[in-house]
Amino acid sequence: QVQLVESGGGLVKPGGSLRLSCAASGFTLDYYTIGWFRQAPGKEREGISCIDSSDISTYYGDFVKGRFHISRDNAKNTVYLQMSSLKPEDTAVYHCAAARGCYSDHRSWDYWGQGTQVTVSS
Repeated sequence: QVQLVESGGGLVKPGGSLRLSCAASGFTLDYYTIGWFRQAPGKEREGISCIDSSDISTYYGDFVKGRFHISRDNAKNTVYLQMSSLKPEDTAVYHCAAARGCYSDHRSWDYWGQGTQVTVSS
């Protein structure tokens, strides 16, 4: 059974950092592109970043501006999203997804995790 499980979310103060993890089971991440998305209440799901099987990463949106970094560890079948200088507007549910390519449209992705909540508040 193909499964993606996110972890590492939580409550953090503005300016703080978090590292999110996306662990895969039921398939090998080596041949997939993994993306991170987020969705705030009442807003569309938006793309953050993706990393392909060659470790080439792409970042979407001005909001990233060097604050987020995506990486993968194929030996652990896990992809990470390191987030720093967090702001209240980063509050959202963060999801990872898997596909054969990197697509800005979330509807093009094949597999999704349930998400992990990130709340940035003082």
